[in-house]
Amino acid sequence: MDYSALKSGTDIRGVASDKGGKAVSLTDSAVYDITAAFALWLKEKILKDNITVSIGRDSRITGPAIMERAQAALVDSGFTVKNCGLSSTPAMFMTTLDGGCDAAVQITASHHPFDRNGLKFFTKDGGLNSSDILEIIDLANNEKRLHSDKKGTVIKVDFMKSYAAHLRKVICDGVGKTEADMPLKNYKIVVDAGNGAGGFYAYDVLEKLGADIMGSQFLEPDGMFPNHIPNPENAVAMQSITDAVLKNNADLGLIFDTDVDRAGCVDEKGEKINRNRLIALAAYIAVNGQKGKTIVTDSVTSDGLHDYIEDTLDCSHYRFKRGYKNVINKAQELCSKGIDTPLAIETSGHAAFKENYFLDDGAYLVTKIVIEMAKGKKIKDVLSSLKMPAEEREVRFDILCDDFKTYGEEIIKKLEAFVNENAEYNLADDNREGLRVITKNGWFLLRLSVHDPVAVMNFESCALGGIADDIKKIRPFLAQFEKLDISTL
Repeated sequence: MDYSALKSGTDIRGVASDKGGKAVSLTDSAVYDITAAFALWLKEKILKDNITVSIGRDSRITGPAIMERAQAALVDSGFTVKNCGLSSTPAMFMTTLDGGCDAAVQITASHHPFDRNGLKFFTKDGGLNSSDILEIIDLANNEKRLHSDKKGTVIKVDFMKSYAAHLRKVICDGVGKTEADMPLKNYKIVVDAGNGAGGFYAYDVLEKLGADIMGSQFLEPDGMFPNHIPNPENAVAMQSITDAVLKNNADLGLIFDTDVDRAGCVDEKGEKINRNRLIALAAYIAVNGQKGKTIVTDSVTSDGLHDYIEDTLDCSHYRFKRGYKNVINKAQELCSKGIDTPLAIETSGHAAFKENYFLDDGAYLVTKIVIEMAKGKKIKDVLSSLKMPAEEREVRFDILCDDFKTYGEEIIKKLEAFVNENAEYNLADDNREGLRVITKNGWFLLRLSVHDPVAVMNFESCALGGIADDIKKIRPFLAQFEKLDISTL
């Protein structure tokens, strides 16, 4: 067996249903073998006799079957299994802190199509790193597993109730009131769960604190995602929650991805708060009026956001690599060096607060936003100094060769030489992924996809028509590379 193709960064992902017309790659055998390998890996890491692991899933149609196979692997390894049923990914991590578990397994493929699914692993230290996943896959490929004389047991638990209570307490503590005070009784908040696992936030968090949640939509789990892609970056999804806010005259709209590790929101005027706006809002909350802190983001954040963090908040902006685990690890590294870093956040909506174990948790993020609202703070006032670009665009180019990483790196190297020889371009001073180039209109960034044979180019312009101008000028350079498909440009 070779399960290497199922590795997706720090997760296991593959096609889990043939209903989308593609061959199944995340087979029953793959799920069992990889979970059994995780059990062996875990046993060797924590050196305990009695190990307890929680397991949960999002709303995907293949979730129950995959849970059954993963659970069987854990039971056969002699572990006690806490079956949490439909759960958010952040809640599954919290079982390792508040639920008496040594580790957790979440069955999810985030916002990907309905026919995909995957496995995400946690220990008390957080989500596993890419190197950990490589070790687990190596064990699975070599059919390594624990040999237990006694099978484990399964306990069904409703941890989401406990997790929702935890979030309610965070809100109450944040506004200085009790649950009996109904601190949200004067607010109308609509939630769009995208038929994922986030419906609990409407009725188990907001409504129980007095909020009017009428107009909330797609709270029912449905793994076919019949209404829209559950993704706070998706334009259709964001328009869906915007329409709900305006139709219901709501004070706030909240939207989650399938497994609730990402979120976005909409203010009472219908202003979409995702990507750079969301990062600015989260940064404002995280620094809490204190100067000199550092905010870590991914590489594609805007110039306006950079100025907001550096000038409005009087803090430092540290641009790093794409990938939520990359920004989280960098923030933790900076903290270990004595640099106060309260937030790691990616434009996709993964937001990890230091105060929340650097866990990327969409429900915790919106909880902090709800607290600001309940304290009388208007989002539009918080973001009044944030300058937004006139235009922004992302383009993906297929790299048409086997050794795509080497080919892509050579393109970036030649681009740097090209920029250095061209007077109208300047290199950004915080290049930590690919190459960010300052132009007279704004900037562009060329980087390689983390996993796929793809080069990605992001553009931003402070004037209408600026991106078209920058594309016209850079196209001849890109066109010289025969194995780079720039037809999308």
